Amino acid sequence: MQEPQTFQEAILYFADRKRCVDYLALRRWPDGKPVCPVCQRKDAKFLENQNRWQCKAIHHHRQFSVKVGTVMEDSAIPLEKWLPAIWAIVNDKNGISSWELHRTLGVTQKSAWFMLHRIRLGMSLNAKRFGTNKKMGDGGEGDGAVEVDETFVGGRPKNMHRDRRLRYAQAGAIGGTTGKTVVLGMLDRAAREVRAKVVPDLKRQTLQTEILRNVKYGSAVYTDELVAYEKLHWRYVHDVVNHMETYVNGRVHTNGLENFWSLLKRGLRGTYVAVEPFHLERYVDEQVFRFNHRATKDNPMNDADRFSLALTQIAGKRLTYKEVTGKDEARPR
Repeated sequence: MQEPQTFQEAILYFADRKRCVDYLALRRWPDGKPVCPVCQRKDAKFLENQNRWQCKAIHHHRQFSVKVGTVMEDSAIPLEKWLPAIWAIVNDKNGISSWELHRTLGVTQKSAWFMLHRIRLGMSLNAKRFGTNKKMGDGGEGDGAVEVDETFVGGRPKNMHRDRRLRYAQAGAIGGTTGKTVVLGMLDRAAREVRAKVVPDLKRQTLQTEILRNVKYGSAVYTDELVAYEKLHWRYVHDVVNHMETYVNGRVHTNGLENFWSLLKRGLRGTYVAVEPFHLERYVDEQVFRFNHRATKDNPMNDADRFSLALTQIAGKRLTYKEVTGKDEARPR
């Protein structure tokens, strides 16, 4: 069969387990030589009746499947369900909820929720997490500038429990940012690339440390009037737009990041509804991946390309259920 280009074709294509194994193996090992996860040898023999490989060296765990060493390791859910799930989440603009995946695939809601978190972990590699060697910006202005902005993610006062809303009201925090999580974002206009990260606070040291790590010295940086961005002009061509007066001052604006924030919050509010702060980082990575690999005039990427790219970066990552639920620490006796 021809490789799928739409979700309907993907469901039919990945209905065959052998085809799933061949498709995923080609993305993991483009040279056609599966690597043993224990000794790293590349001459393993394929066992046709078991859909797995056996290393020729003598050691424990000689046999390994295509799932080993990926976010799908130790999962009893077959590839016939994993691959359509990955296709859905990397191509759905607003994400897909665990309840919808549970009804679509015929797995439990808890299993679907865990699957989605593992897939998001795989998506994070190509999402250009903060601290990568490549820096944003090219020292130019206009289309070569870097937009920097922050947003707050949290519940609305009208949806809070009465007691919690009362506590915020007594503290004078209703309508403010108390109790919300801060997300810092940067947009390279030339590369059309976003980097976003959950940060602990809005202190100058916190925000400017991340900017220094990710933006090339001398680049044009556009921000709002937040006090924490002061003194950026020591290292960058820093211009500020005052949102109390206007949102655009020529080329000085942060509207590109505002577009990304609207996509992120649309998914959080409309699809996922409630997201705990300690899970938010993975939801941000999910949206960053889709935003950075959306179809543009310069990069006509389609659903199949985005899916294939996601499969190339799921290796070398592991997320257990204890980790995702915060139960990996030793229990007190």
